Amino acid sequence: MAKVLNPFQIAQAQLDEAAKYLGLDEATHEILRWPMREFWFTIPVRMDDGKVKVFHGFRVQHNDARGPCKGGIRFAANETIDTVRALAMWMTWKCAVVDIPLGGGKGGCVVDPAQLSEGEKERLCRGWVDRIWKNIGPLADVPAPDVGTTKQMMGWMMDEYCRLAGRFVPNVITGKPVGACGSQGRTEATGFGVIFTIREAMKALNMRSADCVAAIQGFGNVGQYAAIGFKKFLGGNVACVSCWDYKDKTAYTYSHPDGVDAELLQTITDQYGTIDKEKAEALGYIVEPGDAWISKDVDVLIPAALEGQINADTVNRISPRVKLIAEAANGPTTTEADRVLQERGIYVIPDFLANAGGVTVSYFEQVQGTYNFYWDLEEVQKRLDDKMTSAFWAVHKMHEEKKVYTRLAAYLVSVKRVVEAMKLRGWV
Repeated sequence: MAKVLNPFQIAQAQLDEAAKYLGLDEATHEILRWPMREFWFTIPVRMDDGKVKVFHGFRVQHNDARGPCKGGIRFAANETIDTVRALAMWMTWKCAVVDIPLGGGKGGCVVDPAQLSEGEKERLCRGWVDRIWKNIGPLADVPAPDVGTTKQMMGWMMDEYCRLAGRFVPNVITGKPVGACGSQGRTEATGFGVIFTIREAMKALNMRSADCVAAIQGFGNVGQYAAIGFKKFLGGNVACVSCWDYKDKTAYTYSHPDGVDAELLQTITDQYGTIDKEKAEALGYIVEPGDAWISKDVDVLIPAALEGQINADTVNRISPRVKLIAEAANGPTTTEADRVLQERGIYVIPDFLANAGGVTVSYFEQVQGTYNFYWDLEEVQKRLDDKMTSAFWAVHKMHEEKKVYTRLAAYLVSVKRVVEAMKLRGWV
């Protein structure tokens, strides 16, 4: 049986390959393999029943050579420090590949948010900020929402930071509600960014987008807008979406003979991406096992859930028809599966390129908050499209010129930019 690597080991292995190709010296390579700083802390929260429960939180700052650290906060029952480390490292590459002046960071808390009341969630969010507020900030580290967190939770976190700092600091947190200094277009940004890179990849592969069918894993914020965008921007069809059902503690795949109507499904989906199964069945959706998405006879796969979903056990179930995989999730493909995808010639848009739309618009939100000047939706989406398109072609050009796998090509673009900043600052 093949050794199973945790997400951080996968992230390090991917970096190691790029470092070898670039001929990085030992010191530079070692700096990039490990986070600059890590924070572990406990968060006592008084629950609705009056008892105090202690939660465990993390914040990892991987590299700030190109600018303040940037990255989401995940509230998940299975959160680990190694997952947060990996995601922080991937954020460094993500910010570099779209060429925004930020570094990589990530936060987490070991909790199932679906089991908390609104009041408990608010107290936990404020408690998380209480523990870390002196080590984050607009010029140091700017958090954002991620798995299990929402724009409302970001609003609470921003408010708590402002209370502790004694001044109004809207640019300390991004992904906030529009009415609380958030940005237009932030909700759709990651999913639509995935679609913009798919559109460009289809041009490179001479695929006719209107004839293409996609299967999507995950129906949280990213999966929802990827499904909407696949039809809206590309004219294609979505065969199915899968999601985790918090009530049943299992995953389901939802398909429809006429294709998925993502906007209709949104109306029966809760804030954590769980589709109401009974209502979906009433609308004519076929409910299948959660892993059915990966074996669908489609042209495009969009994993938009959690890490490690395309692995040694699942990769051989991918249909021969699949030509393109867009990694909307962070780290959805293991190193063993990567080798199979390369052998099969499937074009992969790597995660830190495909899903960089979220951090790109978060950066726009940060800029808008700093200047207290806000753009309309059309302006935000045009800027996002420009950034994602430019980033895709930079990676594709590297892929073609160096004759390397697209994931390695993305690493070569990103790592070179980070290393250049480290050298210019005198780190190495």
